[in-house]
Amino acid sequence: MISFQNITKVYKSGISPISALEDVSFEINQGEFVSIVGRSGAGKTTLFKLFLAEEKPTSGQIFYEGQDVHKIKSEQLPYFRRRIGAVFQDYKLLGTKTVHENVAYIMEVMGATEREINKDVTKVLEITGLAERANNFPEELSGGERQRAAIARALIHRPDIILADEPTGNLDPFHTKEIIKLLDTINQMGTTVLLATHNKDIINTLKKRVVTLEQGRIIRDEERGKFAL
Repeated sequence: MISFQNITKVYKSGISPISALEDVSFEINQGEFVSIVGRSGAGKTTLFKLFLAEEKPTSGQIFYEGQDVHKIKSEQLPYFRRRIGAVFQDYKLLGTKTVHENVAYIMEVMGATEREINKDVTKVLEITGLAERANNFPEELSGGERQRAAIARALIHRPDIILADEPTGNLDPFHTKEIIKLLDTINQMGTTVLLATHNKDIINTLKKRVVTLEQGRIIRDEERGKFAL
């Protein structure tokens, strides 16, 4: 489904170039839950940006269902990205819109009808446990609720893949557990999940595949991995 082949990414900054990734290769099958772990600066976020074609690799290729994502024409990129739901540490919710409106906005952009929007938003808010918060604004939510709203927004267009980049970085242990449980549930529904994190407790609790990065290189790829750095 997803194939990273000999990916190297070098940023030219100042006098000395910075190598973010070096000769990274691994594959992810449909329906997998894969955690990408490593210390800050290990290359986790760079991998996600490259997969979304927000940046280009210095060398190597990334394939999604056999297609080189960096050969997708610019006018086709929005359609490719619609197959991916992205969740970030800082939520990226629109402060002037309610939870319902934040989630509905994605479908509005895609041209869905009002009936389709109301039906799908209601269903996704039920899945994420936010049905009773539909009319609240982001500032009225807890950190965990804001992250669930971000996940609901990522789910609304029924993506094949969820990319979760440090989604629990700003959360306490209770809400962290809540968000990881939700991502696990989404995975069990058939969605491929890629989770980037440096949270040891999350990884050791999940007992799923772990790809470990250190200084831009893969040092471990284990089917039921643990956090070991």
